[in-house]
Amino acid sequence: MKSPTPYWKPEYHADRRPRLIMRNAISAKVRDFFEKRGFVEVETAQLQISPGNETHLHAFKTTLDLPGDPSRRLFLHTSPEFALKKLIAAGERQIFSLARVFRNGERSALHHSEFTMLEWYRAHEDYTVLIADCSELVHTAAEAAGCQQFHWRGKLCDPFAPVQRLSVKDAFEEYACIDLLSSLSPEPVTQVLAEQAIRAGIRLAPDDTWSDIFSRILSELIEPNLGIGQLTALDEYPSCEAALARKSIADSRISERFELYACGIELANAFGELTDPVEQRARFQKEMREKDRIYGETYPIDEDFLAALGHMPPTSGIALGLDRLVMLCVGATHIEDVLWTQTR
Repeated sequence: MKSPTPYWKPEYHADRRPRLIMRNAISAKVRDFFEKRGFVEVETAQLQISPGNETHLHAFKTTLDLPGDPSRRLFLHTSPEFALKKLIAAGERQIFSLARVFRNGERSALHHSEFTMLEWYRAHEDYTVLIADCSELVHTAAEAAGCQQFHWRGKLCDPFAPVQRLSVKDAFEEYACIDLLSSLSPEPVTQVLAEQAIRAGIRLAPDDTWSDIFSRILSELIEPNLGIGQLTALDEYPSCEAALARKSIADSRISERFELYACGIELANAFGELTDPVEQRARFQKEMREKDRIYGETYPIDEDFLAALGHMPPTSGIALGLDRLVMLCVGATHIEDVLWTQTR
């Protein structure tokens, strides 16, 4: 646990200030990166009807009270995703946002309940183009900080080396000796994955679902090996682990989704975006049934968002944790070291 030293203590601030100034320099270079490529920066509302419909996503709730109107339940957004996709539906083609976002119950060296998310979208572009975007963006951020090498808890990554593209299937085989696709036939078969996980040394609980087991294998055996020496784009996630992504045309068991890693740290999450409102509603409903089962609560579905999906062209989008990228660029060991102000 971090020391509760107030950020406003002069001696504490003086120690953090060089990294915070460097954060500003990186943010400025990020904006310049996108503007030079013809992207439009947009600002989205932080109050939303729905904070997202993923099982393990937890939001801050509030109410809107207007004279003569009944109170409306709203949420601080966990991502600007829904709003940005609505703008793509409206006719924007290349947009980005540096958004302050909020997630309840998240605090660790790499997590904070209030952080900055960089999202960008490309209409009529294949999602793999985002891998090149990530490579160039990380180069730009590292150059802005004068950083030649990322390091985190003994792991090193060259931010200027080519990005390694690795499928989830191949990663499970290489680092866990698990045939992941054999447990998708085409729907997840928990017992098949559980037997392989146990052989790989993963401890399971009797009520673990396929998703629980997948996540445990990923976090314990796969992620520590990613982004070592060079950035890794972990690609082609199982469709059941990509609620907002298109399924692959070649194999419906996998989706157009990759995550970017450096030094074992997840930096970004990218999709070939699902634009079918009927399928998206079904996926949201499934996620909310699972959320109700585990946590005893659900979040509303944004009907306006589903309506907008029907007007979206084929689009690729990505969210990157700016704070984590800054941490790696300046050698910080805790996310609070790169946040100007903090809530205690």
